[in-house]
This record gives sequence, structure tokens and C-alpha cells, in this order.
Amino acid sequence: MIEIPLSAPDITEEDIAAVAGVLRTSQLSRGPQAERFEAAMASYIGVPHAIAVSSGTAALHLALVALGIGLGDEVIVPSFTFVAVASAVRYVGASPVFADVGAESLNISPNAVEAAVTLRTRAIVAVHTFGRPVDLPALLEIAERHRLVLVEDACEAIGAEIGGRRTGSYGDAAVFGFYPNKQITAGEGGMVVTPHPEAARRMRALRNHGRNESGGGWLDQEELGYNYRMTEMQAALGAAQLRRIDEILARREAIARRYAELLRGDPSLQLPTLEIPGQRLSWFVYVVRLVAADRDRVMSAMAESGVATGRYFAPIHLQPAFSAWRGLKPLANTEAAAERALALPFFNRIADDQIRHVCSALQRALRSAA
Repeated sequence: MIEIPLSAPDITEEDIAAVAGVLRTSQLSRGPQAERFEAAMASYIGVPHAIAVSSGTAALHLALVALGIGLGDEVIVPSFTFVAVASAVRYVGASPVFADVGAESLNISPNAVEAAVTLRTRAIVAVHTFGRPVDLPALLEIAERHRLVLVEDACEAIGAEIGGRRTGSYGDAAVFGFYPNKQITAGEGGMVVTPHPEAARRMRALRNHGRNESGGGWLDQEELGYNYRMTEMQAALGAAQLRRIDEILARREAIARRYAELLRGDPSLQLPTLEIPGQRLSWFVYVVRLVAADRDRVMSAMAESGVATGRYFAPIHLQPAFSAWRGLKPLANTEAAAERALALPFFNRIADDQIRHVCSALQRALRSAA
């Protein structure tokens, strides 16, 4: 029986009160809470426009549509990430081109991106994997030289920084997600941020069935759109959580450091990097890599000790739904990491005795699986 979950949302009485306050009104959608959450996110990230939507996947879909990516285009994406990244590319009729990640960073490799550029390439989706900032200066240089759109997928990286500037403020657009396992949650929901006013205007219309939100009637549709609205309850919860973002990120960093302290020196594990000069990490998950032990056996033994674990990530290019875009060359770093990566329980309210139990269970599992 699992006693320590892989993740758990951190909901306070203030969060509950914010949602309850909305439920006492007559406006549960398309109201002031979403507008306030958008303004708070735009200010926090440091961009002029933010558009609240129903999920991080919806955010990425809208960003690609609004930035002109469509049928026949190629979009370079990592394979070592959540499948939604490639799914959104397919939603717009474009082709995902999978690039390998760095062996240590697990972020998309600029060299691999450069090698993947063709005459059909129109965009790069740069994922900040596990909350570690991708090499944006290098990717921005590639995008500028080849006249490509750059979209940041910061769903795992709210609050991360490069040179004192927050991730999400570099690309033509950036997307965030608020699923319950994220640093802050709205239950579900997502956000797009962009410096481009016309792209923002179009995304606001697209999220609401293609209606022009600045004019026209409720039934006036200017283009084919989607039902990607965020509810007022979600927005109220997300905004309340965002007000605590600094303490949340500090707590998650402390948890990561505690794991590192307890697991440091174990030759059977490769631990995630704690510090990178000029960057601030935003800890989404704590993922170790097994040097030699069989991961399935380790996970089974951990479960018997009451500890949930997870696999991050299954390579997208090896999934049946993306077999047509697999390519001819294996992605060596992606496939190696995917076989060895193991996510440990990681959430704001995990207690120190739980962390110690996780580490003891892991070390016992590693010995039994050796």
C-alpha cells in the first residue's frame, strides 16, 4: 500500500477561500478572476500579455496557431518530454522533428537543433525539462539566424531564471501549466505569455470559439476557434497560489537539497545538478538516474515499502502515435535517460521523515536489484 505519493497539491485555507468566494458569485467563467490571474502572471514573468486557458496543452496549441505554424511546417521538439509537446504540433498539421537532449542537462541540445533545421523548419519548442532552464541564448541565436519562431515550454519551470531574467520572457511565446503536480496549481489550466500584441489578441479570440473579445456579439465568430477557456474557480486558485510562489520555490529547493544530502556519494545513482552558474532552477520533480540497477525491480521494491515512484519520460519518438515521425537515427541520450530515470516523491508538504524513508527504501531497493 502506497503511503508516500509521488506528488500532492499544496492547498491552503486561503486557496479554499478564494475558490469559495467565486462560488458565491454568479460569474463562474469569463470574469475578473481570470483577468487578475493573467495580469499577475504577465507581471511575474515580465511580459506584456498573458492569456489564461484550460490547460498547458491548450496553451501550446494556441501559441503555435497564433504564431502562424501550420500544415507542411516542421517544428523541432525534444523527445524526452511530455507527449503534449508533440501532440500540439500535430494539432496544427505540422510535423514534429525530434532532437536529442544533452546527456547531463536532459534539455534539448542546441547542436541537435542546428542539425535538424531544414527548409521546412518554422519553429523550435524549447522545453525547460524538470524546471532546469534550457540553453536559451544558443537557441535564440539559431532561431534568429534561421528566422524561426521560438516557443518556450515552461510548464515545468515557473520561476526559473537565466541571468536574472525569468524563463518565459525570452521566446515569441511561452506556455505554463497548472496541473496538480506543478509548482503551483489551478487544478487544471494553463497560460500563454507573449510580447506580441497581435498574437495575444488572436489567442484570446481562439480560446473562446474564435470570437473577437474586443468587439462583436456573442455569436459573431471571426475564425475557427476552440473552447479553451479557464474557469473563474481555476483562476482564483491559480492567482492565490501565485501569491505564494517565492515560498513554494524555496521549499521545493530545500527538499531537493535534502534528497541530495541523503543520497550523495551513492555510486549506483546519478543525482540531478543542484546549482548552475547564472541560473535559478525551479524544482518540478526530483529525478535520479540509476547507474546499473533494473528500474522496474527498483520501482516494485519501492512500492512494497510504501513509496510511489515514476518514470520520466517515455521517449515520444518511440510511441506508436508518433511512429511516422520517428526518424532514421536513434536519439542516444534521450533513450538512455528514459531507461534509467526515476522520479522520487516530491511535493511541498513532504516531511523530513518521509524523505528519509524514501531514501532508505531506495537504497534497499538498489541493493536488492543489483
